[in-house]
Amino acid sequence: MNLAIVILNWNGKSWLEKFLPNVISNSVNTAVFVIDNASTDDSVSFLKENFPSVKIVQNEKNYGFAGGYNEGLKEIDSEIYCLLNSDVEVTDNWISPVLKLFQSDSTIAAIQPKILDYNRRNYFEFAGAAGGFIDNLGFPYCRGRIFENIEKDEGQYDDETEIFWASGCCFFIRSKDFWAQNGFDERFFAHQEEIDLCWRLKNSGKKIFYTGKSTIYHVGGGTLNKQSPQKTFLNFRNNLSMLLKNLPLATLIWLIPFRMILDGFAGIYLGLTNGLAHFWAVIRAHGSWYRQFYGTIKRRGKNQIKTYYGLKWLIFKHFL
Repeated sequence: MNLAIVILNWNGKSWLEKFLPNVISNSVNTAVFVIDNASTDDSVSFLKENFPSVKIVQNEKNYGFAGGYNEGLKEIDSEIYCLLNSDVEVTDNWISPVLKLFQSDSTIAAIQPKILDYNRRNYFEFAGAAGGFIDNLGFPYCRGRIFENIEKDEGQYDDETEIFWASGCCFFIRSKDFWAQNGFDERFFAHQEEIDLCWRLKNSGKKIFYTGKSTIYHVGGGTLNKQSPQKTFLNFRNNLSMLLKNLPLATLIWLIPFRMILDGFAGIYLGLTNGLAHFWAVIRAHGSWYRQFYGTIKRRGKNQIKTYYGLKWLIFKHFL
């Protein structure tokens, strides 16, 4: 199968310098692309000088994660895209299990590998861990990570199994399925755009899979720090937009008002623990969501199916 490894870059020369040699050495006979989101550092000249085998796609401006990939991937012809964060270390034979899984089932649209923490290498990493799910209230979580609780990797997720969403830090997807959904929702800019895309794929009858036979190590927070109020803003706004786009109407009627209440409490909590900027970020997120409301409604698909997973599994398995 024809595979292209595609790294989105914005002012990330230091990450490219640190991790790109590892990606190239462990991806023999595989094309590697860097989509540059109009960086203002010397990322592009650095790539041209030091990595002549890497193909460069230059976007006219910084479109964010979602729009940046949408724009850049128009220039890349490949059967499979591997959308890879610049702060990722890959391992030997990380590609083969993924391609074999794609070949085994034509309805599999996207796959993620096991994602471990680059700095605590025996533990799962926050952004994806061992495959993502959605609870009854619309909050994302992962096998190997629930809220701030990170599990040690002891082989408990060395399986290959269907999941709800695959992490954007290492996101393998068939190009035909990516474009059938018109790619990422560029209004998200960054954060949860891969969950939204996976949900749309599932609503269209496709499958999302995880394979524990492939492993990567992710630094995390390389482009936007976990404590950033902007990250809080994007996560709250994008999560509400994702629910409005993908949930069946009967669920939306009760869930959205309830989430407004929960987000209010969450905003107060974040304001008290992380500072007023985070409280204000939640307020801004709701305002932005209201402004996008009509456009989001227009993007609702034809098929909304109840495919999220429920709080009982979450609470009883991990906290009792």
